[in-house]
Order: sequence, then C-alpha cells, then structure tokens
Amino acid sequence: MITIKSPREIELMRRAGRITAAARTVAREMVAPGVTTQEINKAVHQFIKKSGAAPSFYKYGGFPASSCISVNDQIIHGIPGKRVVNEGDIVSLDVGAYIGGYHGDCAGTFPCGKCSDEALRLIAVTRQSFFEGIKFARQGYRVSDISHAIQEYVEANGFSLVREYVGHGIGAKLHEAPEVPNYGAPGHGPRLVKGMTLAIEPMVNAGGAAIRVLDDDWTVVTADGSWAAHYENTVLITDGEPEILTWAEDM
Repeated sequence: MITIKSPREIELMRRAGRITAAARTVAREMVAPGVTTQEINKAVHQFIKKSGAAPSFYKYGGFPASSCISVNDQIIHGIPGKRVVNEGDIVSLDVGAYIGGYHGDCAGTFPCGKCSDEALRLIAVTRQSFFEGIKFARQGYRVSDISHAIQEYVEANGFSLVREYVGHGIGAKLHEAPEVPNYGAPGHGPRLVKGMTLAIEPMVNAGGAAIRVLDDDWTVVTADGSWAAHYENTVLITDGEPEILTWAEDM
C-alpha cells in the first residue's frame, strides 16, 4: 500500500532527510587514500547518533553496519571493514537516518583522489540519470515514466542498469510501496500524487548489467568486474516541482 504523507509527516521526513544528507557529506569527506571503509562507517554512525537519530541500516534485515560502502566493482550493500580505499578508487556511500518515526535514504559515488576519466564519466552519468528521472517525478505522471527516463539516459551513454534492485517508497518504513525500477517502458505503474515520497536510486554498471552476490550474502558486484556507481535521494511529490528531501549543495 502506497502511503500519502500529511503535512506533519512531510515535516518529519524533511528533518530525517536533512540528517541523512549531512551524513552522506560526512562520509564523502572521509574518502581519501589510506582510509578504511570501517573508519568511514564509524564517522557516519557517530554523526547520525549525535544528531539525535538512529542509523536506518544498522541491523536492518541483519545488516551489520550503519552505512553501505561499495568500492569499484561493488554496486551496493558493501559491508564496511578493513578494506583500505586507494587513490583512483571510486566509493559508493549509501546512508539512512531514522528520527521522529520516519526515514531518510540517500547515496552517492565519489572519487578517491585522481581517478580515470572513464570512472569520472560513470559517476557523472549515474548522477545525471537521477535528475533526468525526476523530471517526471511530478503529479500526474506514472512511476515508470521516471524509470524510462533514467534508462534512456544511461543507455545512451553506453552504460547498463542493474535490474534486480530498484528504488522504493519510503516513510515510516525504510522500504515501502511502490517499487521504482530504473528501466522500463513509460506509462506504467502507480500514478504519482502529491504527498508520495520515493527513494529514487539509479545503479549503473560500466560494463554489462549482470550481477552476483558475494558469499557475505550482502555485497552485490558486477558479474564482469566492471566498475559501478550509485546515486540516490529521497524525493517528495508536490503539486509542482519535486522536492529533494536529502539535498546537499555538494551533492
């Protein structure tokens, strides 16, 4: 069931979104050669707790950390640990915060030091595909209008989209209806109405679309070893332009 948020609920989601966006900035600022993914995760955890919120991901479905940190060919759900981030890596940071009964969820992929031009292009196309999609995150359109716009842009740039994992509704629960795929024909799925809140999140592979899940049962990687990028924000459907609840100027 799709939940339509009241003005009060939207204000609560704005608060969760602000904390979540700031946590993503904290994580991005930690990305540097020699830093471990666990050190980034610790900084995110401490920031969210200091802000009076709880990390949405910690123990969610058994996930053992407060953030998902995925490097290079890891697409999503990377478990932070002893892995050291090196110059030239790209690092996907996915964070969520829960406060006042509501969640925020956002992600981004960032370069570590000097990266290849192709890696930077992958990051840029993934980010821009989100903005292509939210041109249709408006009252009266359908969910798949967002999906189709993302797919068209990504594939026109020579990259592929993950199909097994999708965006989602968000609110009192981290994952709510509807699902928001990053591919598909336009004109399908639920019609968008004012008060819906969606986590829209393109996951883009530099090579083929095929994936596999590592033995930890969480980390999703590209099947061909190509690199991947991820970009996500929590978006509110209004009676005009969509509002990005997890917006930060450096994102």
